[in-house]
Amino acid sequence: MQISKIMTTELITLSLDNTLADAKTLFDQHRIHHIIVLDDDDKLAGLLTDRDLYKHLSPTIGTYKETHLDQQMLKKKIHLVMTRTIITATPELTIKDALIWFDDNHISCLPVISPDNHVLGIISWRDLIKVLAQVQRQG
Repeated sequence: MQISKIMTTELITLSLDNTLADAKTLFDQHRIHHIIVLDDDDKLAGLLTDRDLYKHLSPTIGTYKETHLDQQMLKKKIHLVMTRTIITATPELTIKDALIWFDDNHISCLPVISPDNHVLGIISWRDLIKVLAQVQRQG
């Protein structure tokens, strides 16, 4: 089976100049772990994970201990903290190969792109676990 059958196509994206505050809002609203970052031509520029975000934010944000510096950190642009070197896949990649890529590269998601670098979807380790669980239930 190809990953195109299980990839998420309703993408949550930001642009290079969005802020960490924008990212935090999307992570909180959508309960996701990865945000695709697009350049001005709507092509893949990077990836921001919830871990990337929280490494750069103070744990006191949103509490009574929050400081002015905490608020300033929320204004930081995501292009300063996102991952730029990304392992990507095409829709034809098999689930078996995707499993191997995840393990070999210690990644938590694979953006699925077209030949011209437009993002078509994303597949996460959670998607792969769901497929494996279905196979086990049927087998």
